[in-house]
Order: sequence, then C-alpha cells, then structure tokens
Amino acid sequence: MTNFFPSRPAAHPTIYAYEDTHPQYRGLLKVGYTSVDVQHRVAQQYPTLRPGARPYRIVFEESAMRGDGTSFTDHEVHRVLRRMGVENPEGEWFRCTVREVRAAVRSVREQREAEFQRTEHFAMRPEQEAAVEKTCEYFRACRADNNRTPHFLWNCKMRFGKTFAAYQLARRMGWKRLLVLTFKPAVQSAWEEDLRTHVDFEGWQFLSRNSELNYETADHNRPIVCFGSFQDFLGRSKSGGIKLKNEWVHAINWDCVILDEYHYGAWRDHAKDLFENEDRREQAFAEGEGRDWFDEEAMPITTGAYLYLSGTPFRAISSGEFIEEQVYNWTYSDEQRAKASWNDADGPNPYAALPRMVMMTYQLPDELRQVAIDGEFDEFDLNLFFRAEGNGDDARFVFKNEVQKWLDLIRGAYVENIVSDLKLGHSRPPMPFSHAPLLSVLTHTFWFLPSVASCYAMRNLLAERQNRFYQDYRVVVAAGSSAGIGVDALAPVLKAMGNPLETKTITLSCGKLTTGVSVKPWSGIFMLRNSSSPETYFQAAFRVQTPWTVCNADGVSPNRVDILKQECYVFDFAPNRALRQIADYSCRLNVEENNPERKVEEFISFLPVLAYDGSSMKQIDAAGILDIAMSGTTATLLARRWESALLVNVDNATLRRLMGNAEAMAALTRIEGFRNLNQDIETIINKSEAVKKARKETPDEAMTPQKKRELTEEEKEYKSLRKQIQEKLIKFATRVPIFMYLTDFRERSLYDVITQLEPGLFKKVTGLSISDFELLVSLDVFNSALMNDAIYKFKRYEDASLTYVGINRHANKAIGLYNTVI
Repeated sequence: MTNFFPSRPAAHPTIYAYEDTHPQYRGLLKVGYTSVDVQHRVAQQYPTLRPGARPYRIVFEESAMRGDGTSFTDHEVHRVLRRMGVENPEGEWFRCTVREVRAAVRSVREQREAEFQRTEHFAMRPEQEAAVEKTCEYFRACRADNNRTPHFLWNCKMRFGKTFAAYQLARRMGWKRLLVLTFKPAVQSAWEEDLRTHVDFEGWQFLSRNSELNYETADHNRPIVCFGSFQDFLGRSKSGGIKLKNEWVHAINWDCVILDEYHYGAWRDHAKDLFENEDRREQAFAEGEGRDWFDEEAMPITTGAYLYLSGTPFRAISSGEFIEEQVYNWTYSDEQRAKASWNDADGPNPYAALPRMVMMTYQLPDELRQVAIDGEFDEFDLNLFFRAEGNGDDARFVFKNEVQKWLDLIRGAYVENIVSDLKLGHSRPPMPFSHAPLLSVLTHTFWFLPSVASCYAMRNLLAERQNRFYQDYRVVVAAGSSAGIGVDALAPVLKAMGNPLETKTITLSCGKLTTGVSVKPWSGIFMLRNSSSPETYFQAAFRVQTPWTVCNADGVSPNRVDILKQECYVFDFAPNRALRQIADYSCRLNVEENNPERKVEEFISFLPVLAYDGSSMKQIDAAGILDIAMSGTTATLLARRWESALLVNVDNATLRRLMGNAEAMAALTRIEGFRNLNQDIETIINKSEAVKKARKETPDEAMTPQKKRELTEEEKEYKSLRKQIQEKLIKFATRVPIFMYLTDFRERSLYDVITQLEPGLFKKVTGLSISDFELLVSLDVFNSALMNDAIYKFKRYEDASLTYVGINRHANKAIGLYNTVI
C-alpha cells in the first residue's frame, strides 16, 4: 500500500532581495529566487567567513506562489523591473527600492504585465508530433476529393496539449485563417496563452469576443486565429437569423474550423446530466444554443477542413461518425505507458510531471448505507444519502446524522468502526483525512455533490462545532448562481488557496469547474453523487490530474524542478457503481483490442483500484472489476442493450450504400416491415439534403413563414422515416440473443456460427439467408464494435448458469463474440 502514497517534496519558492554593506553596492539590491531557506541561500553567495557582522542585509522575502498553484522565478520579476525603468547595472543587481521590488513581484503574481512575453520554446512531444503528422497526411490526401470537406478527430485525454499541437498543425499545413469554436468558452485562456507566449507563433493574431483587436483592424497578411463559442457564432438572433455582429465570421472562407470539447455537442443528454442540479443559467451555458441542428454539411460557415478535439468522443466514434483513418487516439494509458518507458538517455522525461491516478473505493458500514438503499439491486444511492433541503445558510442534509458520521469516518474518527476493528482484528484502511501520507498531500480537494442545496448543507455542516478538524480548511461553494457562471466560479477558489503550499481548501460543487479548467493544487476528488455515464465521471475525475511543479533552485541545481504531485486520488463510496464506470470507460478506450478483460487490465495497470470491503483494503484485478461491474445487472438490462439505436447505422452514407446495392435492398424487403424500403430511403436522402441546402443558402430571416413551415414538415418526415428504419433494423438485432440461446457454440464467433455452423437456424430465427446477412455486414449496417461488447456481457452473465456443482466445462476456453474470439 505504501507504493500508492508518496510524500510531497518540501518546496518554498521565494523571491528575495538583499543589499551588500560594501560602499560600492550602495543603492543596489540583488533580486533572486530560491526554494530553500533564504538565509541559507544568501549565505551560499558569501562562502568566505569574515569576522564581525554579516556583509549583507536581507530586506525583502515573499512567496513566489500564485493561488492557482503556479510559481514564478526572479527572471519574470527582473523583466518587470526593467520595464518600470529601473536601472540594471549587471546580472541580478538593480538600483531600486524595496517598494519597487514589492510592486514588481505583485505585478508578476497577479499577471498584470502590459504585454505577453514569448518565453516558451518547447518542442512537440512524440505523441503530438504523431497526431500532427497523421492529420497532415489525411488532409493532403483529401485535397483531390471535392465531394466533402475532410474532417479529423483527436481523441485525446486532458493534458495532451491540444491547443499547442493544433497550432503546430496549422503551421505545417500553411493555414492563415483558423476559426476555433468551442462548447466550453472557459478554455479561451489556453488557446490565447499558447499563441502569445510561444516563439513559434511570433506574428500570429488572436481575436475573441472581448479582445481589442477585431478582423477589420487585424493585419490580413499575418495568420489570424479567431476564438468563439458555438453558442455565440452559430447561435441565432431573436428573429431567427445569424447575429448581426457575427456576419463577418460567416463571410470568410476559413482554412480550418477547429471544434474544441466536441463531446458536449455529441452527448447533449450527458452534458445536461452533469449540470442538472445547477440553476437554469448554468444549464443554458453548459448546453449552449443550437446544438440540436449542428451538422457539418448544414453549418453556415465555409472551410477547407474540420478538426475535432475531445477527450471522450465515445458516441461520435461508436456511431461511425469517424472511421479509423480519421482518428488519432491518445489515452490515459498511452500517457502513463510513455511515462514509464521513457529512456533517460533521450533527455528529461516530458511525462514525468503527469501524476498517476489511484482510485480508492470504500464499502460504508451498514448503519450508514441502510438509509440510502435504493434501485433495482438495492444499491447504495449517493444522491439519496447526500440529499439536502433549504437554501444557503439554511440548507441541511435530510440524513444529517449519517452524513456527520461519514465525515467522522473519512478522518478516522467513526467510533463504531474503531470498536469493530478492535473486536474483529481488522486492519484500519487508509482513510483520506486520517492516513498520514494521504493527509499530507490532500491539502486541496474537490467534492462533487448532487445539488446546490447539498453543497451549502455540506459547508454548513463542516462549520459546526463538532467538526473542528475541518475548520482548518477554507471551504468554497462553487455552486448556484452566486458562484458565477462557467469559469467565473474559479476565481473564489484560487483566492481561497492564496499560497497553496501553506493553505488547505475544500471546493464543493455539483457541476461547475468539472470541465475546461485546470487547478494544479487539487490532488483528490470525492465522487459524492451518482453519474449516469463514464464520460461525465471521468471528465470530472481528470480535473485532479493536472501537473503541479515548482522550480527548486537551490544554488547547486538552478534548473531542477520538483514534482509536487506524483499521485492523485479519486475517492468513491459506492464501489459497484465506481467499478462499472471503470469497466465501461476502459472498454471504450482501446479500439484496437477486442478482449474486454485485457482492456480493463491495461487501464488499471496505470490507474490502480484499491477497494475496502469492510474488513481490509486490497488492490482489485481486471477480472474482479468485471465481475463486480456485472454483478449489478439482470437479463432484462442485458436485453435492453440489443435495443440500442447505436447497434445499427442509418446515416445517409450507409443508406446510400444500401440503395445502391440491388441485392441488399432485395434482402431487406424480404423481411416483414421493409416492403417500401427503397422509397423510404430515397425520401430520407433527398429531403434531408434539400432541407440542409435550403437552410444553408437562405438565412432564416430571409425565409417566409410558409417556407419555414414547409422545411420543418419535411424535416419531421425524413427524421420519422429514418427512425422507423432504425427501429426495424433494431428488431432484427433483438433476435440475435434468441439465436445465441438456441446454439451451443460458445467458443466460436457469432459470425462464424451464423455463416458456417447454423445457417438454417439463423434463417428461421431472423428471416435472413447467409448471403443476405453477409451483404448487409459488408455495407456496415451493423456496428460490430458494439455488437462485440453486447455479446461479451451477455456471455459473461450466462457464465453463472454454466457451472454445475462446482464444475465449469467452459472454464479456460475461448469466448466467441460477434466477429472475433477472445
């Protein structure tokens, strides 16, 4: 267990100034930086011992930390002093007063410098280079094809460096006009900072909603990057047309449109779930305007290429929106593998500062769990346990006594647990606020709660007299309208941190600050609410993986950097739910591996899972995670997987392939319910393209009410027909489990069973001949990746019924999935 709790190195970044008592230095101050004791550092600069008083006097000493966890050095202070007109005779000596030094330090800490300095000159990491190279090759290959604007997806986790790599892609492609659209406006600072501080982008111009520079005043001979939110640039005015102030955006032919945080456009329901308990303004901000009609072909902006950026684009990939050659993948596992395998002979490890995540799950005592047992499987419900009523100072938990005992539990003071451990001889598990190594690194944590009321109820409870331990922590409520919308909620958190090496904070939120922000001092997140999807769960969890380093100049190694966060932690008190999220998330990450157990095994080799079952805490392996994840399911829920709309592809490209193949159309029309298929597909394709063309060519404000009604009716018609075809194909998919029950070939892939072993049975069950089935498969009508997943879960659930009096004749044998065997 000690391997998971490394101690934090001592670091005290400080700016200091001293004066030398020798007459020739009168009026001069030496301004320096150190991360050790200032007296010790200055003494190192006077190695020769002299009798009498020291030949120097330290006149200034102040922390070089900012509230966001970043630190600065004397170089930045020197630059500000020079800009202030202070004379700099040589090196680090300045003819100035202590007051001027203090003003310069304050300016750097508050980042109030008059202009950005191009101080960064780092190169791309290997994975960034690979992403840029693959994307360049694809876009160049597509130039000859004028049928459709090429699009490419970077499926890359947080901390990949998407902004820097995207700019490098633009340099390599020779692009001069970039439009960056985002569903999360909070990411603007990252796009602006990279462009203005790196030497590679000298001369590039950044335009945004609140910048002084606009397109008319910009130099059109130099590259231009325009940043805006999807809600603003593609949203409609009250009259229904393009906003007047944004008409210029639609008039330019952009070299590339970059869509950042794309998952918000691809999974609106999950974005809504994340902010469901926030106020309406926050929900509107998170969901944006116009996402329901987002479509490349219908977008009223012209461009030569699209680049999509997201850390969780699972829905876009599974629906076939991007094929393999249009995707570059970089996952958490890839990052940690690169970190572990880096050869020191190649120079400093660029991944060293990226902390490993450790998940710690706890089975709560029955006394606490019983008040919040709910659901089909009598599972512990976090939303119910932390349910609160009231507002602000009056907010209180419904189960206040139990929540109080939970607070006692996580700091090791829950009396019933202590007595039970002594009686039964259990070892005490490492609790977040009692285990000494954990306590030393969890100085700043993020608590993810179910609602605004529960955030205020937790603040109020932490302030009560019996919780003196927690009163050492500054508690910040980042929830509700008073906390600010979007990134505005971050400022109070950073202010509370002050110098994060000396303070302790707890941030309470039910949705804010879970995406698009980086807070370096956060080292642990408490998942205290239910989450319906692995996307929302890990979007929030990865907030704590932001690297935290400081320069540790000690006079001997001036370029040494100390890593303050080697590990970061996810704490979860609903173990079954947490392990299901791990299983789902890891199974979606590695698209090249078919075996779910290997996918989970790879993921948890870099994100170890420690589980406390009430008696001891142990590390869980991949098989254990899948067993626990599957134990909370039923045949009914498994059957619902075969009713998923994602199992079949009914996009225009697939329907065109179908309609262009007479044999495939004949095969489908032989199935009951597909008699008018040809006519339906033709209607869908023609009307969907006509509606898109009409909306693109004619602004809404120029349309007559009659024309708008006609387009709306046509849109409803083709969407209804598309849904009908989808539902009919899904009915075919629901017959697959019946076929699996009727055959005993568990070790062969379903494709082989259908085409080679049981063709007659398959036709009886589904109505399709083998040649018909193979034809539909070749046209990508079925989503093979999701079919594999559904069959794997079906057979794993079935395992229990195949064991008789301790004998399992299928043990250690292969498992056939849809089109592969594991």
